[in-house]
Amino acid sequence: MNIQQIASIAPSPRQLAWQKMEFYAFAHFGMNTFTGSEWGDGSAPASLFAPSDFDANQWVQCVKSAGMKGLILTCKHHDGFCLWPSQYTDYSVKNSPWKDGKGDVVQEVSQACKRHGIAFGVYLSPWDRHEATYGQGEAYNTFYKNQLRELASNYGDIFCFWFDGACGEGANGKKQVYDWEGYYSIIRQLQPNAVISVCGPDVRWCGNEAGVCRTSEWSVVPAALQDAERTAEKSQKEDDGKFSRKITSCDEDLGSRKAIDGCESLVWYPAEVDTSIRVGWFYHPEQDTELRSLEELKEIYYNSVGANACLLLNIPPDTRGRFAQPDVLRLQELGEYLGRTFSNNLAIHGTAWATDSLQGYCPCNVLSCEEHLFWQPTPGQEQAKLTLEFPQPISFSHVVLKEHLPSGQRIEAFRLLADGKEIFSGTVVGYQRICRFSPVTAQRITIDITESRFCPTLQQVCVYS
Repeated sequence: MNIQQIASIAPSPRQLAWQKMEFYAFAHFGMNTFTGSEWGDGSAPASLFAPSDFDANQWVQCVKSAGMKGLILTCKHHDGFCLWPSQYTDYSVKNSPWKDGKGDVVQEVSQACKRHGIAFGVYLSPWDRHEATYGQGEAYNTFYKNQLRELASNYGDIFCFWFDGACGEGANGKKQVYDWEGYYSIIRQLQPNAVISVCGPDVRWCGNEAGVCRTSEWSVVPAALQDAERTAEKSQKEDDGKFSRKITSCDEDLGSRKAIDGCESLVWYPAEVDTSIRVGWFYHPEQDTELRSLEELKEIYYNSVGANACLLLNIPPDTRGRFAQPDVLRLQELGEYLGRTFSNNLAIHGTAWATDSLQGYCPCNVLSCEEHLFWQPTPGQEQAKLTLEFPQPISFSHVVLKEHLPSGQRIEAFRLLADGKEIFSGTVVGYQRICRFSPVTAQRITIDITESRFCPTLQQVCVYS
């Protein structure tokens, strides 16, 4: 592929809609909440699931207080206990004392999300340690597909199906071979706008659960990464056949020119950063004093949402079926910080000019909120400068850059100059790069793009104090 072809690889509409969500929640809730486990084995009786004061509205209100735009529920974890009354197993809420067996956690959470205007997502573990057919090939795949259809058909619009690759031995000692393509087909048929994440073709795992992505997080990567989390070998042979090298989600460089050199197939496969507000993924009362600090959460936000990834932050409900008070307060703190920091875009008071512009793609477009407007220099011009100038000096500490993703991801390196003095340097931009630095005062801010593919684009430039 030549550089123009690589520069033109772009997201699907569902991928672009997902990217705009930026920040959303995970809620690990289920049998493990009541057994104190992280990975249950499916032997705990359904009678243990008994939240005393379940309130999905409280979850969603807390999620929104932090500025999050969606919530993904662990509808079934590895223990196999279902938070909805599945007709394909007895191991579910229908055989718990909660609401006399007539409750449906999935329904209540999905409705709360709709009521409060955020998106709803589904986690359904492929590994089921309770189900007797696990490890029996097609029998289990049929069982799993039936449960997937229940979730995809009965709970409204779903923005994401989140699959991990956990695959343990069943009771018969055999590992299950998952019918991934069959799973995907059901989702595409019943929820065509949903992204399929991690063990799926739309969104990839960033490679760690620490809350950070790479210094250069490319969305255009080798197509082999789409199989990285769902195949045991996680490898790809080089075209020349002389040797093979592993391509995994943990590799530091996935998308530079060097990393993709010789790759026959590249895809748009953006990164998601997943981490928990606590030490564990499920609620444990002894961790009430071990939450991530506000400073930690701010750093995680900047190093994910601010670095061309989306952030999936887990908040585990407690045995009441509510978010615990320490988590509630920390989410409010984070939301208040983000609201203060990004509420007043100073760029709207400036004017823009550039060293080069393609006709119809003027520099002033970066000051607009219209997504179809963007700046672009002449095709083939891989270096360019764009300057914002203000009537008088302004004080600022953040500059946010956004590329026009329908045109592809192109910027490889850039500098920020304040009245000619460098204040920040970075590599990729992608959907969003939040440039943060000590406060400076200047009348001109220049984005000096020193390396790009074919030619760069900028959809928006925002400046915050």
